Amino acid sequence: MAKTSSRRPRRAGKDHAHAGLTVPQRLRRIVEAFSNVSVLVVADLVADEFLAGEIARVSREAPVLILRHRERTLVPGGGANAVMNLAALGVTALPVGLVGDDEAGRTLLQIFRKHKIPVSGITKLKGHITTTKTRVLAYSAHSSRQQVVRIDRECDPLSDNHPALRELVASAREYVPAADAVLLSDYGYGSVTPHLFEQIRAKSALGEIPVTLDSRYRMTEYQGVTAATPNEGEVEEALNVRIGHDHEQLLNAGAELLRRMKLESLVITRGGDGMVAFERKKKPLEIPIHGSNQVVDVTGAGDTVIATFTAALAAGADTASAALLANYAGGLVVMKRGTATISQAELLEALAD
Repeated sequence: MAKTSSRRPRRAGKDHAHAGLTVPQRLRRIVEAFSNVSVLVVADLVADEFLAGEIARVSREAPVLILRHRERTLVPGGGANAVMNLAALGVTALPVGLVGDDEAGRTLLQIFRKHKIPVSGITKLKGHITTTKTRVLAYSAHSSRQQVVRIDRECDPLSDNHPALRELVASAREYVPAADAVLLSDYGYGSVTPHLFEQIRAKSALGEIPVTLDSRYRMTEYQGVTAATPNEGEVEEALNVRIGHDHEQLLNAGAELLRRMKLESLVITRGGDGMVAFERKKKPLEIPIHGSNQVVDVTGAGDTVIATFTAALAAGADTASAALLANYAGGLVVMKRGTATISQAELLEALAD
């Protein structure tokens, strides 16, 4: 079970404290305040495995490439990547989730410990398979690495009354007094569900701190969430609409989701088209993509966006400032290969430029 830190982080001031500053100055102040906040992350913890091989020849057995194995790496993915992004930004991340008693689970815990991320809120469940996404990358002497196949290993989600999930609720509630925000990273693997979140927030346990949500398949089932950061495809699925290049449909969908989920704010990410931030009683803010739209790798970019957005809200930022910072971070991370993070120093450098 998690143990609440005895050090209560100093809460950053509200964004009105930055009145009179230019936008870059205001954003820098928010990023500099990241070191003073803590974020509880209730998440599906995933391991991202990358197998890289040099193309040797075409197989005689089937029309497939034979790769000569060169490299294997295993890094935090899914909600675990959101945790790593928070830590890289200087935030105190407090993860709650499940891993199996297997190599992938042990590796995730080892990486967290190496980065001084507490692991007492993570339950290691015997017989459980740590969700692992294996990407096979092929390359030749004169070409970059290309993903040729992905293999997922996963367990069926646990029932709502499973003892391990009750333990997660207890761990999360113990962390709440030390948290300035809550991030829910729901990849559909069962460690965070609408039912589990309802138990965490029962009897107003969360108070007034912001709660952000990244849910792939059941976004509209969550109640009591402050903000969400879906991509355009997830919005289409949640509302059963087609947005495409219809700008008016995009704005209508954002307004409908904001109303239906009773959110204070919503950020819809649109890949190379940037993002749109919605807020109650305010005009939508359209933000073009930061940097080049010729991305290198989008793996885990959504985790970077919600981590940065949540950190900014926890530091007292308004929706527009938090969305701008998330856009900067997302634009930077897609220029890196694999599952990557953006550091506080990198974000400050981007703001200076």
